[in-house]
Amino acid sequence: MTKETLILLPGMMCDRSLWRHQIESLSVTYDVQVADFRDGASIEAYADKVLEAAPKTFSVAGLSMGGYVAFDLVRRAPERINRLALLDVSPYADTEDHAAFRKSIMESARNQGMGAIMEMLLPRLIHPSRIGDEDLVGQVDAMAHRVGENVFIKQQEALLNRRDCFADLGAITCPTVVIVGRQDQLTPLKLSQKMVEAMKNASLVEIENCGHLSSMEQPEAVSAVLRYWMQS
Repeated sequence: MTKETLILLPGMMCDRSLWRHQIESLSVTYDVQVADFRDGASIEAYADKVLEAAPKTFSVAGLSMGGYVAFDLVRRAPERINRLALLDVSPYADTEDHAAFRKSIMESARNQGMGAIMEMLLPRLIHPSRIGDEDLVGQVDAMAHRVGENVFIKQQEALLNRRDCFADLGAITCPTVVIVGRQDQLTPLKLSQKMVEAMKNASLVEIENCGHLSSMEQPEAVSAVLRYWMQS
């Protein structure tokens, strides 16, 4: 029997390691694939790459930037998306303040490299209690350095130019789960609550003691939610 396909979409500065536990947990039952966003400099280009490689229909889960790509996929090819999972994602375009911050960290990446970027961003990416977790911090740091500053800058350009997706939420009808770390600083809980309220067939799952990188910080909980969602 052919396995149903689940495509996992990494966030900014992330690769397949973001989804390590989910790959191991779900691959027994599903054909789990992970997109690679090291090429391209727009959300639409990343979505094109996914659609070109994907089967006729599939389920998709995206974290942060991966969620923006997921929005584009379901907007452009809703008939191909069986289910949608959005993890730690905002439906809005950048505010002026956040756009200015992106431009500043792009400059830091050019001049100082990924070490400086990690010093600035790590406290925003994970729960404060995990800053001293050498294993988690080491995994995030290694992932960021594998992606590198050149790709990081291109991804920031993609995020700066992304469209606002809030008005599109009401058109999404496939079974959707919105997952968010309760202590996520980058995409706070209230954003996820607004998304679910705007959608027709969505549920919200809050992950306790968790920041922005929920699939790495609380991998067992996220995998369990995705397994239940895939059975919907």
